[in-house]
Amino acid sequence: IAHPAGFDLEQSRVNSASSFLLLSEERCVRALELMKECLEGDPDLQFLLKGGDLLKVKSKSWRKTRLFRLNEDCKTVWQQTSKTFKSDSSCKFSLEDIDSVRYGRQTEGLQKYTDSSVEDRCFSIIFKGRRKNLDLIASSKEEAKRWVSGLEKVMTGMHSLNRQQNSEHWFYNCMRKADKNADNKMSLKELKHFLRQINIEVDDSYAEMLFKKCDTSNSGTLEGSEIKHFYDLLTYREEIDVIYGKYASTNGQMSSGDLLYFLQNEQRESVSLEYAKKLIEKYEVDETAKQNKYMSKDGFLIYLNHEEGSIFNPAHKPIYQDMHQPLNHYFISSSHNTYLMEDQLKGPSSTEAYIKALMKSCRCVELDCWDGANGEPVIYHGHTLTSKVLFKDVIKAIKEYAFKTSQYPVILSLENHCSTEQQKIMAHHLTSILGSALLTQPLGHQMPNTFPGPEELKGRFLIKGKRLNKLDAAFNNNATEDVDSVSEEDEAAELKEAEQKPKEKIKLAKELSDLVIYCKSVHFSNFEHSRDNQAFYEMASFKESKAMNLAENSATAFIHHNMDKLSRIYPAGSRTDSSNYNPVPLWNAGCQIVALNFQTPGKEMDLNQARFLPNGKCGYILKPEFQRDPASQFDPANLRVGPWLKRKTLHVMIISAQQLPKINENKQKSIVDPQVKVEIYGVPDDIASKQTHHIDNNGFNPQWNTKFQFTIHVPELALVRFVVEDYDAASHNDLIGLYTLPFTSMQNGYRHVPLLTKRGNLIPSAGLFVHIMALDA
Repeated sequence: IAHPAGFDLEQSRVNSASSFLLLSEERCVRALELMKECLEGDPDLQFLLKGGDLLKVKSKSWRKTRLFRLNEDCKTVWQQTSKTFKSDSSCKFSLEDIDSVRYGRQTEGLQKYTDSSVEDRCFSIIFKGRRKNLDLIASSKEEAKRWVSGLEKVMTGMHSLNRQQNSEHWFYNCMRKADKNADNKMSLKELKHFLRQINIEVDDSYAEMLFKKCDTSNSGTLEGSEIKHFYDLLTYREEIDVIYGKYASTNGQMSSGDLLYFLQNEQRESVSLEYAKKLIEKYEVDETAKQNKYMSKDGFLIYLNHEEGSIFNPAHKPIYQDMHQPLNHYFISSSHNTYLMEDQLKGPSSTEAYIKALMKSCRCVELDCWDGANGEPVIYHGHTLTSKVLFKDVIKAIKEYAFKTSQYPVILSLENHCSTEQQKIMAHHLTSILGSALLTQPLGHQMPNTFPGPEELKGRFLIKGKRLNKLDAAFNNNATEDVDSVSEEDEAAELKEAEQKPKEKIKLAKELSDLVIYCKSVHFSNFEHSRDNQAFYEMASFKESKAMNLAENSATAFIHHNMDKLSRIYPAGSRTDSSNYNPVPLWNAGCQIVALNFQTPGKEMDLNQARFLPNGKCGYILKPEFQRDPASQFDPANLRVGPWLKRKTLHVMIISAQQLPKINENKQKSIVDPQVKVEIYGVPDDIASKQTHHIDNNGFNPQWNTKFQFTIHVPELALVRFVVEDYDAASHNDLIGLYTLPFTSMQNGYRHVPLLTKRGNLIPSAGLFVHIMALDA
């Protein structure tokens, strides 16, 4: 394979890796070279590799100058530290751990601890998960911009690597680490160390056999082409050989006709010969094969590792649903107590929590508002030790980040505990900061009788809260008092109830009341009362226990209620640790705003991420027709014949996994014993779970070839979850990686399944290889 015209590697680096370069040129460095190709001679990249001093800011008094630079692997950043004895790994961080880079004073830390005069010299590195932001000040505006643009370029290049390239690069880096004495050769001892690095435990005799097989020069070390041979032996995928061999029936090669037969027969795709030829053009690496319209085994593996070979249907990646239906016909990605970073009692409140939720396309955020000092309302979890954040700072952050990942409307759910004076300040901040994006009138020129759709509300903010009068007042100028009393929000009242305190009326300012258009908070008595007395824009919030009870015992009535109105569900007040409830039964009952603690990873957030994975990850998913049609008698717990009943038999074969990460990186000899669970979530009849046996000491290329069969009754509400765990006979199994997706977004045939961490971030080189077949039962 020709070397792409890439970024010029420094001579010293070429020398130090010379023996690995035979392997590199063909495979491993190809990944990095592709990334560097577009950055050839790029001054920003050169600038990062050289590095420079930056002022690190932690508080008003803690400011230290530290040297930062991009390491030559182009995947990690080295930072100088004051602690002499810190391990090498603690002096660097991976670009894969970075969520984003922000130019200017765009974090709470920089806004609090720096002056606006240094605005254009500031930038921040935002990490995934709970790691604290890195707030930095450069010596000049130009330097700050170069850091930001340089890091963004390299990160974009890294994200564009496909899984095959990522795995090759990872493999190559492990090899370099294993070459302890940097002599560009690999001894038997170094080979054993390398095998442990890549998460595979082999007995000494196997390691020696492998070593001897590759040491064709009998020199006692592997170098050059011998390492290439070792790589090929180790990464050989028997299962791919078998599949390729079965379909490559043109002189041992896979012609475009053979590939078409594979796509139609095995992958169950309705595609043409033209499509098969396009795949060859796109993924074949051998020029001769490409010219002859053949796909080699290498090209076939690359195709399987790309999105066409993924388990997730690429047709569901962009927005593909009708976005003109009324707003209440969609499931809406929703967050509870969005301001909290951790627990509900003493954790920090932060604008950062809103940014993280919005960047995950959350479309309904919660603001718990209380009177603050100096006449400025604050947001925090009332009567607890959680820290406070200014209401206006939160609104500014929401304005900045609301529509970066999705253009569809954002609902601001207000829980208002403020005095009327500070409510007027809230209304002022909302109108002045959000401007024309804030919806202050119903759309159209007459009183509506149903919601507009997400498409009509693109780029708009909707306020959910109490309102003094009916929405008709927006058209007939009905005068109302400037201040009047309304009952408390249900969630606040529930907490008081738990403490056996009387419910209170709160005074509501007209200025705030008038901003509530399509989401007026009302109390729920029963479905008949709501149907007969409440307008479409009047919505109730249900605590999880009440909602679960209705979903289990009155599901059909709940579904019909949700055909006309919005429902918001929130976690029980007793969940002080910010744990979550299972959202699936509430989606089954057609509830739209099922609010979860976004800051808490776990099965519930996996299911939420999966529910909103298709349709451009825009935060809105159109509910199935049987949850929108007034004639429907759908009951998730009692599946009579109806349009929802589309029984499928799902055959899943867990074939193999590749490059599973080590759970305990610090333990040299800690190798995983992987097993795979397949779980189905949906209506009660569809809930199921099956698991493979575990494989001892092999996270690199374990093979199971285990078959499962499931019956799915209501495919449109089903989610499929793959969980890879490290088996432990003595204690709880540790999570290695997982992936969840809607049943209806799953592709048939031989598919690669990407794996995510518990926080929902992609593990670049790891994956499962499975065979899926969903057939009409």
